This record gives sequence, structure tokens and C-alpha cells, in this order.
Amino acid sequence: MRTQGGSVPLDRFIEHVAPEHVIEGIAPVDPTHKSGPAWGKLVVIAVVVFALTLTWRYTPLAEIITAERVIEWARSVGHIWWAPLLVIAAYSPAAFIMFPRPLITLFAVIAFGPWLGFATAITGIVGAALSTYYAGRILPRRTVRHLAGAKLDEMSHVLRRRGLLAVLAVRIIPVAPFAIEGMIAGAIRIKVWHYVVGTILGMAPGTLTTTVFGDQFATALEDPSRINYWLVAGVALLFVVLIYFVRRWFAKEYREGRETRPVRRTAA
Repeated sequence: MRTQGGSVPLDRFIEHVAPEHVIEGIAPVDPTHKSGPAWGKLVVIAVVVFALTLTWRYTPLAEIITAERVIEWARSVGHIWWAPLLVIAAYSPAAFIMFPRPLITLFAVIAFGPWLGFATAITGIVGAALSTYYAGRILPRRTVRHLAGAKLDEMSHVLRRRGLLAVLAVRIIPVAPFAIEGMIAGAIRIKVWHYVVGTILGMAPGTLTTTVFGDQFATALEDPSRINYWLVAGVALLFVVLIYFVRRWFAKEYREGRETRPVRRTAA
């Protein structure tokens, strides 16, 4: 995709701006265990990407769906008074079906601008967090355990020990999918205010990063010379450093929790 003054690689930009992609390269799911690659999932992803590439290359789709048209449509939606409410509501079902949350945030930033877009995103994320939390409280514990797998034991001990701090940490470096984290917190009855405040503080850095990237991306399409590369690099660097230190803290808490956990004795 080309614009006046240069070209903007839309696919590469979206691939790298999502904070979750940054996290996955820094924070493993289990701080104390390294597992091999999931070859089946990698093959499926590769096939899907290849199919989408062929579709984009050999059909008129690339001419119909351009970044300029998407942004123009998003900004036209931004003038509708109820649009922020619809975007806020979209975060909850997206959490349960594991739809990429940063894409909704990027849309919000482009449609409503950086400030209202950020506020809309945080409000929607908190709403989604509460919906998953109360789902965890309502569902039978065995159902939550089935959905969470080994993550229930790994997370619940740290969450019980540290409460708000632990919620903040797992929101910055996801130990499990967003919905699973919320259901675990609900299942073990974390205090609601701990959960909400921890979610806001933990999700704010990643949401702010996506907001900055989304705003700069929209700027690049209008006038590439106005891109603030120092702002983009600074925000990305701060986010990576934050993830690094929080990851170390969570790994330490997890190890200490395992060491202090009472040993179950079995009958001879």
C-alpha cells in the first residue's frame, strides 16, 4: 500500500503493533517450564496465512479493502454518538471467543481519536474483565478447571498470595488467555476491587502502546512526514522493559509459591 511521500506496509505494521505479540516473545506462558513448539498449530497458521496471501494476491480484495478506505469508514463511524457504546460492548464477546483485542483498540483509536479511543478501550476491557470474572463465579469449579487446565493451579496460588499485585502482573504478562484469567480470578473469589484496579493498571500500558501505534499509523497514512518515531520507539521500549521486570517478579512469586506449598502425603 502506497501513500504520498512513501509506502506504509499495513500487514507488517498490524503484525507488530499488537502488544500481545511483543509479550509472547518475552514472557512464556509458564515461567518455570519450557515446552516444544506446537507443530500442529504452526502448520494450521501457515496454511491460513498462505491461503489469505493467495486470496489477497489473486483477487480484487486488495483493491477493495485498502487502509485508506478502512480508516475513512472508521472515522465516519466515529461521528455516530452511540458508536463508542457499541465498541465498549464488543470487548466482552471478543474476550470469550479470543478475538484479537488490539484490533478493536486500533479501530477505537482511529474512529474516535487517541484520547476517547483510549478511554473507550479501557472501559470495554474492564467490562470484558468483569464478564469473565462473574462467569468464573457462576460456573462450576470443575468446568473452570477443565477450561483452564494446569493454569488454574499455577495462577490461583499466586493470585491468593498477592491479590491486586498478582492481577496487575498477569494482565501485563498474560499467563493464560484473558477470559481464562478472569474466570480463574472469579472461581477463587479474588476481591472485585482488587481485580478491577489490577486489571485497569495492568492493561493500561498495553492499551496505551496500542493507542500510540494506532494514532501514528493513521498519521502515516495522511502524512508520513508527521510520524513521531521517537514517541513510537520510546513507548515500545518502556513497554518491553515493564514486561521484563514484571515477568521476573511473577516467575519469582511462582517459584516461592511452589516451595512454600504444603506437600500432600499419600497413604502407604
